Order: sequence, then C-alpha cells, then structure tokens
Amino acid sequence: MLMVLSFLLPVVGAVLVFRETDSAKRQKLTIISVIAAAILAVAAAFLGQLTEFSREFTLLRLSDTLALTFAADGLGLFFIALVGFIWTFVQFHAFGYMKHEGRESQFFGFFLLTYAALIALAFAANAETLYMCFELMTLCSMPLVLHNGSEQSRRASFAYLGYSTLGASLALLGFFLLAAQGNNLTFIPGGGGQLTGDPKTLSAAAFLIILGFGAKAGMVPLQMWLTEAHPVAPSPASAVLSGLITKGGVLAIIRCTFQLFGREMLRGTWVQTAILVLAIVTIFTGSMLAQREKLLKKRLAYSTVSNVSYVLFGLFVFDEVGMGVPGAFLQIVFHALAKDALFLCAGSVIFATGKTKVDELKGIGKQMPVTMWCFAIASLSLIGIPPMGGFFAKYLLAMGALDTGTTLGLVGVAVLMVSALLTAFYLLPIVSAAFFPGRDFDAGEKCEVPKTMLVPQIVFAGLTVLLGMFPNVLTAFTAILDGWVL
Repeated sequence: MLMVLSFLLPVVGAVLVFRETDSAKRQKLTIISVIAAAILAVAAAFLGQLTEFSREFTLLRLSDTLALTFAADGLGLFFIALVGFIWTFVQFHAFGYMKHEGRESQFFGFFLLTYAALIALAFAANAETLYMCFELMTLCSMPLVLHNGSEQSRRASFAYLGYSTLGASLALLGFFLLAAQGNNLTFIPGGGGQLTGDPKTLSAAAFLIILGFGAKAGMVPLQMWLTEAHPVAPSPASAVLSGLITKGGVLAIIRCTFQLFGREMLRGTWVQTAILVLAIVTIFTGSMLAQREKLLKKRLAYSTVSNVSYVLFGLFVFDEVGMGVPGAFLQIVFHALAKDALFLCAGSVIFATGKTKVDELKGIGKQMPVTMWCFAIASLSLIGIPPMGGFFAKYLLAMGALDTGTTLGLVGVAVLMVSALLTAFYLLPIVSAAFFPGRDFDAGEKCEVPKTMLVPQIVFAGLTVLLGMFPNVLTAFTAILDGWVL
C-alpha cells in the first residue's frame, strides 16, 4: 500500500494544484506532494527489499493473465531515490522560473502527474504494467512541452507524442510476440528462465522492445523528439525531460533486458550487436550535431542524445568483469545531475536576460557568475574531466568495453573518447566566452537570479564534484543493485 500511496499522493496533489489560484498555497501543495511521495516510495522499496513483507501489490486484475502489479526492488529504489532527489530541487527552481512563463497551475499540475507516472513506472512488476505506466509518463509530460501554446510548441509536443507512441507501440508488439508464445511477462531477477518459444521470435521481440523503449532514451533512429521538445519547453521541464524522463526509457530497457530476457539469453546474439551499433552511432551523431547547433537548449538536447546512449552502451557490452553495468548506473546519476544543472543554468540565463543563443552569451559570466560557474562545473563533468563524476563513469564504461576484446568494444571506446572531445568543443567555448569576453567588453550590471533558483544549480553542480571525488559511495550501491535485481 505504501507503493500505491506514493504515486497516488502526487495525483491528488495535482488535482488540488489545478484548482488552486493562490501561488503560495500552490507551491506548498507541490512541495508536500513531491517530498512526501518520495519518502513513501523509498520506504516501500526498503521494506520490500530488506524485510519479510510482500514485495508485490496487484492494483487491478483484468484477466487471468493480465494484471496491473507493482513490486519493490533495488532497481526501483535506485530510480526513485534519483527521481525524488532531483525533482525536489527542480521544483524550487521552477517556482521562480514559471513566474516568467505564466500558467503556473497548469505547469505544476502536469509536473506532479508526470512525477506520479515515473514513480509508478519504477515499481512496475510486469510488462503490461510497465507499458501502461510508460504511456502515462508520455501523456502527462506532453503538456509540459506544449506549455506556452505557440505553434512551435504544438509541433514539438506532437513530435514528442508521435515518437514516444511509436516507440511504445514497437515495444508492445514485442510483448505480443512473447505472449503469443505463452510466456509469463513478470520481471524476475536474472530473467530468461521463464521465456520459451522459437529463438528467432524471442530475438525479434527483444529487439523491438529495446528499440521501442530506446525512443524515450533518445536512441537513433527515434531520437528527434528531444531536439524538438527542449527548445520550446520551460527550462525546468527540459531539465526533467533530459535528466529523468529519458531515464524512464533506460529503466524500461533494463527491466526487459535483465529481468525478462536475461543477459545470458542476449549475449552474443544479433540483438546485442544491433543495439551496440545503434548506441555507438547515437553517441557520435549527437555529439556531432551538438557541435553545429547555435541555440543553447537545442545544443544541450543533442548532448542528451549522445550521453544517454553511453548508458545503453555500458548495459549491452555484457562484459565478464562487470564494469559495464556499474558504469552505466553511474552515468545515469552523473548525467542526470550535470544535465539538470546545465538546463537550469540555461533557464536562469533566459529568465534574467532573455538570451537563448550561444553567440549571445559573451560576457554572461560577468553578469551571472554563480550561474555560469555551475554551468562550467557541470560541463566539465559531462566531458569527463577528473575529479568530476562523469570521468569515473566513463572510465568504468571503457574498461567494461575493453574487457570484451571485441571489435565493437574497441570501436565503442574510441567513439567515447571522440565524443568526450566533441563535448569539450561544444561546451567549453561557451564557458570561455562567458568569463573572458575581451578586455574592452562591457558586460553591464550583474543580474543573478534569486537564491531559490540558484541553490538547485549549486547542489547539482556540487554533487558532480563531491561524488566524483568519493565515487565508492555509488559503486558500493551499484554492486548491491547488481546482486539484487540483475
């Protein structure tokens, strides 16, 4: 029941927020809903994992073989802890930013509904529950993209809906192929053992499912929604879209890969090869396109396309020494922290100056020093400069790929290095121009954003350094996670 309460509470909060006209009361409702839901969800995950309480709860049984069932496990705990922490700080930034955008009741209502869908997704215990929560996540987050109601935002929101629905439909087709073979689609640690049927059909189903959910993770060829949605969405929405909602796609892929099929079933198959190739192509493509983009938020969106596929690459190398999966989980954390910091910094610049293009940011570090220092630190983490957290994640990914001794592993490591170099080329010139505009440049007066908007940026940027200096905190947890659920 704690699981159910954890995602029903934000739904109730959203209904109240939609109806509330007082800004202060609306903010209190949002804060209470987000923090209380996170506490309930983490408590449910801990109780399910560390005690003898039942880990599963069936909310609705539609037939003998079809039920909406939720379960608490280590993977859910990891995802919920990340979502709850980041969502809490993003909301404080949003309180200030949305005064600039307007329609606050609409934004925070759908903000809470999306949060509820993510929590439910983390607890999904079988394929049908995962699919329904995944679609709910898309439907609830689409209005965040549509928020300002312009023609551009309408096009972007329908692109987001179209790509996401197409991806989910491919995954659903894969589930149909499995069900037609008489398979039980419940997620279990290790997976694989419960699947029977024609090997070719199972492989086709696996590819469709991973490719479909990969759309939300920004994997080629269904990645274009990211670069359409981010430039028009409010910056707090861009932050959670890039940092967390893309990870919803990654979570679905992890569930199906490790808890439905099992890594032993997919290791050495054409499915593994195809996904690795797509991940490598996505990493390179995103970095190359980001290099050429002049719109700041769109450049960051292309960066997300590239960096989330680092995670997929680490998951699918299936190395024997076990560095790829921990590297992938660390990349999930450090990418979420760094990219949320970058999008919030971009939002602060828009809020304070109205500037949206890279070429307009010359000297902005003189006007907004704290914001641009956070931007610089998050950029260094995304590039992978030690001691930032991004370096340690990329190190583990590279070691895992090299351990395989395969051509694809070597190519992947080379592309990771090239991508890191390209990331430096498209982020560091922004930092350089911001702080070193030239001796005779008149930057104007300081125009830093309020503290409620600054603190989340400082927290996210600071954690990329702190956790990068003490990565054992996270690696110890990922080792436990591997034993619990993978």
